[in-house]
Amino acid sequence: MNEAATARASLRIEGELTIYTAADTKTRLVEALAAADRGLDIDLAEVSEIDSAGLQLLLLAKREAAARGGEVALVNHSAAVLECFDLCNMTATFGDQVVIAAAAQE
Repeated sequence: MNEAATARASLRIEGELTIYTAADTKTRLVEALAAADRGLDIDLAEVSEIDSAGLQLLLLAKREAAARGGEVALVNHSAAVLECFDLCNMTATFGDQVVIAAAAQE
C-alpha cells in the first residue's frame, strides 16, 4: 500500500471557533469531510476561543463523518477548547483522546 492511500486528511482551525466564524468554518469542514477518504483529523491547537456554535460544528463534523462511514478525530486541543469541553461536560461526548499538558493544569 502506498502512503497516499492510507493518509488521513487534516484540517487546522485557527483563531475563533464561535458564532462569528461559524458559517465560514462550516464550509471548510464540509469541504474537508467530502475530500477525506481515510478520515479527517481536526487540529484545534490554534483555537483561541470557542463557544456553543463551535461545539455544534465539531459535533456536526463527527455526525456527518459517521453517516458517511468515516471518522473525525479532534487533535491537539487548545486550552480554550479544553476549558469549553470541561465547562460543558462534553469531553467524553466527543470520544477523542485529550492530552492535558502540565503547564495547562497550573
